[in-house]
Amino acid sequence: MKIHTRDYLVNPDKGFRLDKCPTKIKPLCKTEDEYRIRLEKHAQELSKLQQVLYASGTYALLVVFQAMDAAGKDGAIAHVMSGVNPQGCDVFSFKKPSLEELKHDFLWRTNRCLPARGKIGIFNRSHYEEVLSVRVHPELLAAQGLSPEVTKSKDIWDLRLRSIKQSEHHLHRNGTRIVKIFLNVSKEEQRKRLLDRIDDPEKNWKFNSSDLGERAFWDQYMDAYQCAIEATSTPYAPWFVVPADDKENARLIVSHVILEALEGMKLSYPKLSATEVRDLQSIREQLTQ
Repeated sequence: MKIHTRDYLVNPDKGFRLDKCPTKIKPLCKTEDEYRIRLEKHAQELSKLQQVLYASGTYALLVVFQAMDAAGKDGAIAHVMSGVNPQGCDVFSFKKPSLEELKHDFLWRTNRCLPARGKIGIFNRSHYEEVLSVRVHPELLAAQGLSPEVTKSKDIWDLRLRSIKQSEHHLHRNGTRIVKIFLNVSKEEQRKRLLDRIDDPEKNWKFNSSDLGERAFWDQYMDAYQCAIEATSTPYAPWFVVPADDKENARLIVSHVILEALEGMKLSYPKLSATEVRDLQSIREQLTQ
């Protein structure tokens, strides 16, 4: 089955509703072998484009992953980016903010990790946690040392979303292309995966007791995601809501989204001047004597 990324692209102008987005679709591949072949082909194409991105040094690509626990972020990143040269890609996972990070504005800790031109940056969770988990748990906001003027503002979440949107526009104008991926897993599928982490000794290390506590706030998280995605999906930093109950489908869609983002840059290797070409030929003659 052909992948059309536009099926997962969020266009707020069309009345986006997260609760109407599917968590599962028909398998994109008929067999396991077909899936592996397609993913490997995507990985090879991604590797080639990443090399050109690195060589040209004119653009950067930032890929943001957000999801509920056990939605498959780590697996998607590992499988999709398997063919990329590690020198050209950096992955950052954002957990609980440090004391130093809390003393700065909420975008500071992720801004320090933005990819340089020529590189791909992967954010496993991101600055969006400040309008998601912090919104669901207001006590986290209270611990950030902000002034009462900020914390008591009724518009605090709208203002933060506006800051994110403006920041992403600034990055786009300066050569950083952004795609944001929400892995849309159902609450039932999450339950099965959490149980699997408990029952499989090799996956015990993945289980975190806090994951169970967060399930109690599922509806609040969905509301927060609805607001964040709707407010910040733009032509220059679009959101893609990817059905994630089937990990293989999700990985194929994610790889397609990233490939299209790189292809849209219309990259090419740097072209040498006539003088540089003559110099190379002169050097070649010396090496072949």
